[in-house]
Amino acid sequence: MTARDTGTHVTTDTVLVRAEGDVDEEALAYVRAKVDAALGRPGLPAVSGEVRITRAQAHHSDQPWSAGAEITVGSTLVVVHAREASAHELADRLQERLRSQADQVAHRADAARRSATPPPWRGGPPVGPTQTEATDG
Repeated sequence: MTARDTGTHVTTDTVLVRAEGDVDEEALAYVRAKVDAALGRPGLPAVSGEVRITRAQAHHSDQPWSAGAEITVGSTLVVVHAREASAHELADRLQERLRSQADQVAHRADAARRSATPPPWRGGPPVGPTQTEATDG
Protein backbone atom coordinates (compact mmCIF):
# COMPACT_ATOMS: atom_id res chain seq x y z
CA MET A 1 0.00 0.00 0.00
CA THR A 2 1.46 3.37 -0.97
CA ALA A 3 0.85 6.84 0.42
CA ARG A 4 -1.47 7.50 -2.53
CA ASP A 5 -3.59 4.47 -1.63
CA THR A 6 -4.02 5.56 1.99
CA GLY A 7 -4.59 9.22 1.23
CA THR A 8 -1.39 10.37 2.92
CA HIS A 9 1.49 12.46 1.64
CA VAL A 10 4.65 13.75 3.25
CA THR A 11 5.31 17.47 2.88
CA THR A 12 8.28 19.49 4.08
CA ASP A 13 10.00 16.17 4.84
CA THR A 14 8.30 15.46 8.17
CA VAL A 15 4.75 16.83 7.94
CA LEU A 16 2.17 14.23 6.95
CA VAL A 17 -1.04 15.32 5.18
CA ARG A 18 -3.88 12.82 5.57
CA ALA A 19 -7.27 12.82 3.88
CA GLU A 20 -10.41 11.26 5.32
CA GLY A 21 -13.73 11.00 3.55
CA ASP A 22 -14.48 12.07 -0.01
CA VAL A 23 -11.41 14.23 -0.73
CA ASP A 24 -10.30 14.42 -4.37
CA GLU A 25 -6.65 14.56 -5.48
CA GLU A 26 -6.90 18.16 -6.71
CA ALA A 27 -8.10 19.42 -3.33
CA LEU A 28 -5.48 17.37 -1.51
CA ALA A 29 -2.70 18.70 -3.77
CA TYR A 30 -3.84 22.28 -3.13
CA VAL A 31 -3.80 21.71 0.63
CA ARG A 32 -0.32 20.16 0.39
CA ALA A 33 0.95 23.18 -1.54
CA LYS A 34 -0.45 25.57 1.06
CA VAL A 35 1.01 23.59 3.98
CA ASP A 36 4.38 23.51 2.19
CA ALA A 37 4.19 27.28 1.67
CA ALA A 38 3.37 27.93 5.33
CA LEU A 39 5.90 25.57 6.90
CA GLY A 40 8.62 25.14 4.29
CA ARG A 41 10.15 28.57 4.80
CA PRO A 42 13.71 29.40 5.78
CA GLY A 43 14.16 30.63 9.32
CA LEU A 44 11.75 28.18 10.92
CA PRO A 45 13.08 25.59 13.36
CA ALA A 46 12.63 21.90 12.60
CA VAL A 47 9.00 21.14 11.72
CA SER A 48 7.18 17.82 12.08
CA GLY A 49 3.61 16.66 12.58
CA GLU A 50 0.37 15.82 10.86
CA VAL A 51 -2.44 17.61 9.03
CA ARG A 52 -5.85 15.89 8.67
CA ILE A 53 -8.33 16.98 6.00
CA THR A 54 -11.91 15.71 6.28
CA ARG A 55 -14.99 16.18 4.15
CA ALA A 56 -18.28 15.51 5.91
CA GLN A 57 -20.69 13.07 4.28
CA ALA A 58 -23.78 15.03 5.36
CA HIS A 59 -25.23 17.09 2.52
CA HIS A 60 -26.92 19.58 4.84
CA SER A 61 -23.66 20.78 6.40
CA ASP A 62 -22.82 24.45 5.71
CA GLN A 63 -19.10 23.83 6.18
CA PRO A 64 -18.37 20.23 5.19
CA TRP A 65 -14.59 20.70 4.95
CA SER A 66 -12.54 20.60 8.13
CA ALA A 67 -8.86 20.41 8.95
CA GLY A 68 -6.86 19.75 12.06
CA ALA A 69 -3.12 20.15 12.32
CA GLU A 70 -0.78 19.17 15.13
CA ILE A 71 2.64 20.47 14.18
CA THR A 72 5.77 20.61 16.30
CA VAL A 73 7.82 23.70 15.46
CA GLY A 74 11.14 23.42 17.24
CA SER A 75 10.04 22.16 20.64
CA THR A 76 6.61 23.85 20.65
CA LEU A 77 3.37 22.10 19.71
CA VAL A 78 1.17 24.16 17.38
CA VAL A 79 -2.47 23.07 17.05
CA VAL A 80 -4.63 24.58 14.30
CA HIS A 81 -8.26 23.85 13.37
CA ALA A 82 -10.32 25.20 10.48
CA ARG A 83 -13.78 24.63 8.93
CA GLU A 84 -14.83 26.01 5.56
CA ALA A 85 -17.37 25.55 2.77
CA SER A 86 -14.84 24.54 0.07
CA ALA A 87 -11.46 22.84 -0.10
CA HIS A 88 -9.74 25.95 -1.48
CA GLU A 89 -11.12 28.16 1.29
CA LEU A 90 -10.04 25.55 3.83
CA ALA A 91 -6.50 25.39 2.44
CA ASP A 92 -6.20 29.18 2.43
CA ARG A 93 -7.46 29.45 6.02
CA LEU A 94 -5.18 26.62 7.13
CA GLN A 95 -2.15 28.29 5.52
CA GLU A 96 -2.98 31.61 7.19
CA ARG A 97 -3.31 30.05 10.64
CA LEU A 98 -0.26 27.79 10.30
CA ARG A 99 1.89 30.68 9.11
CA SER A 100 0.83 33.00 11.95
CA GLN A 101 1.31 30.33 14.64
CA ALA A 102 4.69 29.27 13.22
CA ASP A 103 5.80 32.91 13.08
CA GLN A 104 4.83 33.39 16.73
CA VAL A 105 6.88 30.35 17.72
CA ALA A 106 9.87 31.33 15.57
CA HIS A 107 10.01 34.88 16.90
CA ARG A 108 9.12 34.10 20.50
CA ALA A 109 12.80 34.03 21.47
CA ASP A 110 13.28 37.52 20.00
CA ALA A 111 10.45 38.95 22.07
CA ALA A 112 11.15 36.89 25.17
CA ARG A 113 11.06 38.73 28.42
CA ARG A 114 14.54 39.83 29.31
CA SER A 115 15.55 40.62 32.84
CA ALA A 116 16.60 44.13 33.65
CA THR A 117 20.15 44.91 34.69
CA PRO A 118 20.37 44.45 38.44
CA PRO A 119 20.87 47.59 40.56
CA PRO A 120 24.34 48.34 41.92
CA TRP A 121 23.55 47.00 45.41
CA ARG A 122 22.76 43.62 43.83
CA GLY A 123 25.98 43.37 41.86
CA GLY A 124 25.03 45.39 38.81
CA PRO A 125 27.14 48.10 37.18
CA PRO A 126 27.48 51.37 39.08
CA VAL A 127 25.20 54.24 38.15
CA GLY A 128 26.72 57.62 37.31
CA PRO A 129 30.40 58.52 37.16
CA THR A 130 32.84 56.07 38.65
CA GLN A 131 35.03 57.01 41.62
CA THR A 132 38.11 57.64 39.46
CA GLU A 133 36.21 59.98 37.13
CA ALA A 134 34.83 62.00 40.05
CA THR A 135 38.25 62.56 41.66
CA ASP A 136 40.15 63.26 38.40
CA GLY A 137 38.19 66.25 37.29
